[in-house]
Amino acid sequence: MGHAVIKVDNSTIKKMEKQYASFLSVKVPPGAVFTAKLTGCTITAYRSGKVLFQGQAAEIESGKWGTQKEEPQKKALQKQTFSRYQPPTNIATMSIIGSDEVGTGDFFGPITVVAAYVKKEQLLLLQELGVKDSKHLKDPQIIKIAENLIHTIPYSLLVLNNEKYNQLQQKGMSQGKMKALLHNQAIQHLLKKLDPEKPEGMLIDQFVDPAIYFKHLQGKTFQTEHTYFSTKAEGIHLAVAAASIIARYSFVKEFDKLSLTAGVTIPKGAGAKVDQVAAEIIRLKGIDFLTTLTKKHFANTEKAIRLSR
Repeated sequence: MGHAVIKVDNSTIKKMEKQYASFLSVKVPPGAVFTAKLTGCTITAYRSGKVLFQGQAAEIESGKWGTQKEEPQKKALQKQTFSRYQPPTNIATMSIIGSDEVGTGDFFGPITVVAAYVKKEQLLLLQELGVKDSKHLKDPQIIKIAENLIHTIPYSLLVLNNEKYNQLQQKGMSQGKMKALLHNQAIQHLLKKLDPEKPEGMLIDQFVDPAIYFKHLQGKTFQTEHTYFSTKAEGIHLAVAAASIIARYSFVKEFDKLSLTAGVTIPKGAGAKVDQVAAEIIRLKGIDFLTTLTKKHFANTEKAIRLSR
């Protein structure tokens, strides 16, 4: 069973209690403000400001509200591995494979992961193409830049559709492990494409401590040497920014396909609009059809079922 702990203020706890009003439990532990039981996740908020998430969806649900409070042993582990996998100061000028993913927090749509290789000689060209942090780009810009990028640099794209995602999740695989396996697979595919050329390093947009990342890869082929991790890696090297743009481009195209399949326009994210469209799909084609398009364990499933009645 997964778990996560975050620290929030009282106003956020009130927002959470309102958000999970229909999932509140009568039984509340001593010192707690509320307990909510969602599909795949039980949430307990305490007066101290700590909020505990337990269950297979703990990582996803906690991510909607804040950053996980690190446990002492995790802090020690991070201290040991930080220097080894910290990007060198000159990484922005190196020939690097960058990897990033899109879609982990979306109810509809797949997880798309891309590893992209950018040579140092191509850095100025990518700047001219408009490559930068995809969070600062709108979908039309993403599409335009990506359509140039896919013909300019070597890359590897993996798409994990939600039917397969649900199968893995129901077998007990965490989303973190899925992401680690996808990132590694994309990097390995790209290394084979590049052979015999060798990049100067690999930079992964960090979603977990490096030691945990490599633990997820036990039994797989992977490289630790010259492999670096950083949060906000899109701003550190254009290879990660390029990977993010191509991943987002694929993600947008997948949403267009889903909309055609569903017969309605599919929204991104996991908010109220998503619940309404999911409820409409249930009314039109049933719950079994909906679960082929979505990450079934998200709380949106239960909300959509209630709205569809």
